[in-house]
Amino acid sequence: MQFGIFSVGDVTVDPTTGRAPTERERIKAILAIALKAEEVGLDVFATGEHHNPPFVPSSPTTMLGWIAAKTERIILSTATTLITTNDPVKIAEDYAMLQHVADGRVDLMLGRGNTGPVYPWFGQDIRQGIPLAVENYALLHRLWREDVVDWEGRFRTPLQAFTATPRPLDGVPPFVWHGSIRSPEIAEQAAYYGDGFFHNNIFWPQEHTRRMVAIYRERYAHHGHGAPEQAIVGLGGQVFMRKNSQDAVREFRPYFDNAPVYGHGPSLEEFTEQTPLTVGSPQEVIERTLGFREAVGDYQRQLFLMDHAGLPLKTVLEQLDILGEEVVPVLREEFAKGRPATVPDAPTHATIRDTVPAAS
Repeated sequence: MQFGIFSVGDVTVDPTTGRAPTERERIKAILAIALKAEEVGLDVFATGEHHNPPFVPSSPTTMLGWIAAKTERIILSTATTLITTNDPVKIAEDYAMLQHVADGRVDLMLGRGNTGPVYPWFGQDIRQGIPLAVENYALLHRLWREDVVDWEGRFRTPLQAFTATPRPLDGVPPFVWHGSIRSPEIAEQAAYYGDGFFHNNIFWPQEHTRRMVAIYRERYAHHGHGAPEQAIVGLGGQVFMRKNSQDAVREFRPYFDNAPVYGHGPSLEEFTEQTPLTVGSPQEVIERTLGFREAVGDYQRQLFLMDHAGLPLKTVLEQLDILGEEVVPVLREEFAKGRPATVPDAPTHATIRDTVPAAS
């Protein structure tokens, strides 16, 4: 079981000081958070991709390449790579390059994002979001697995005898998670290819998450990749912790109330009741997270959102200390109990490489 964090990279006013960080300060903070994630023993750091204010991570591979040079163990991922508005050729080459830079510590999560204006900015039509995701990934999948590609589709110019460079490290493409909150078509896409399915369930009730993961597991088995329980599942969540829950709620409330993603809507209490958001003690986070397995079965990756809504860097680093020292060790132990031997771990570059048959 992998545990990690993801950042959406928002630049938000701290409601307790009235000050927002500069873009440079926010970017530097994200880098510091990634290094801290490895320091406290987490397995994954993931960054989103956005091309609009108030977000700064417009170039994930630049950021992840820097982090790769400063770390040794942590897996570097994306919390969304926009498969609909990025050129699949550029994705193929950028992430293969990152593989080489990071010695294979790379995977990525493909998604459509949640910002409609991005589509026309990159010459696309949001009404074609699902067809774009399907066609662009079909091309990306081939570019990583075929040395020479001839291709023609609806949404980009044809390719003739094209070779993406560099080729994937060791001939092993980065592992792909298909991220979706609401679209069964994306769960089907992940299942068809035998890829991972990541349900970033930060806004939805548990029953919705259960249904989406069940669709993916059923279709994964239908396409012949293994039993439903062998499908590769990841979940997203968000937490804020202090030693006792009252202090956590009191400290986090102004950030929640003013957050651009969910402020000015349901109350903190309503949101924590209806979604996976957990604001409380480390033990409450442990118990809530363990309950996710009851909803979706044994799964492979759990990522937490921790650096959002204007929280100062000092506070986020404190949160990571709590997560790494008090929460994740218990989760590792508890998730391992009763986990069937038939349930696989999350694929990594090394495990995929070592299972690929040697060329004759």
